Amino acid sequence: MAQGSVRIGISGWRYEPWRGVFYPEGLVQRRELAYASRMVSSIEINGSFYSLQDPASWREWHDETPDDFVFAVKGPKYITHLRRLKEVRTPLANFFASGLFELKAKLGPILWQLPPMLPFLPERIEAFFELLPRDTEAALALARQHDERVADRASLAIDRKRPLRHALEIRHPSFVDPAFVQLLRRHRIALVVADTAGRWPLLEDLSADFVYLRLHGDAELYASGYGPQALDRWAARIAAWREGRQVDDARLAAPGTRQRAGARDVFAYFDNDVKVHAPYDAAALMRRLGLASALQGPGRPVWPPGWQAPSVRKRAPGFAARRVVAKAAAETPE
Repeated sequence: MAQGSVRIGISGWRYEPWRGVFYPEGLVQRRELAYASRMVSSIEINGSFYSLQDPASWREWHDETPDDFVFAVKGPKYITHLRRLKEVRTPLANFFASGLFELKAKLGPILWQLPPMLPFLPERIEAFFELLPRDTEAALALARQHDERVADRASLAIDRKRPLRHALEIRHPSFVDPAFVQLLRRHRIALVVADTAGRWPLLEDLSADFVYLRLHGDAELYASGYGPQALDRWAARIAAWREGRQVDDARLAAPGTRQRAGARDVFAYFDNDVKVHAPYDAAALMRRLGLASALQGPGRPVWPPGWQAPSVRKRAPGFAARRVVAKAAAETPE
């Protein structure tokens, strides 16, 4: 049976409480992405949600990760939360001109997360979908329409024509509507399967040739980890989706409707970073799906093969524990 590819990873990577717990003592901050990208197979870039990044940063992220690595990219909150998807052609152009093309083959799906206060407005949602470029050539044409905000730092070259995928995460109950799923399928946009500890809708309608899963916390948003039973359950769902099947107990907005047949790629990201669960849950889920990860149990950082562990000055007793309960993550979870 044909199967899609599976990528399991984390949302963001620069979190102060992770240092000395997930990241080994002695690892310098500028090497954290290089380290994390050797423990999981994909990472969600969420700095792009808060502000436009520079081409040099995108280039650096490309160069620091393994050749077969893939990033998901979170679209700007200026488009989704501030503009609420209205009159966003120029902000979209600025976003694509800001450096995404520097990722080349490592550019994976683009995540658009809607705010909880934005309801299902069919005409506005469809107008936004129609603006989204479906390959890098179309994205480049759009990027050339940027304004002065990125005029002195635009990246306007692609290495080749590549397909682009888009996923939409919803947080308003009005999206639990068959018309919304029909709209997604017509535009081949993936509906994000978002586990938010019951805070926002969790829907599993399949609407594209890939599935995008975000795991924000099993019982407590952004904070709680996933136990063996929960991980087994998500592994079984991913196994079905990659084969093109739907699970029997799927939570659907459009039950009884036809879905596209065929294998699907699956991208899954853990966003329960507050207590350093995310990387360990990702590694545990990877192992359940037969994917390799060098990461060991919580609080047991390992050095990737071929990396030289630096000599580390001995810390005072209780240092590691203080790391765990340090201030909130530098990248606020969303």
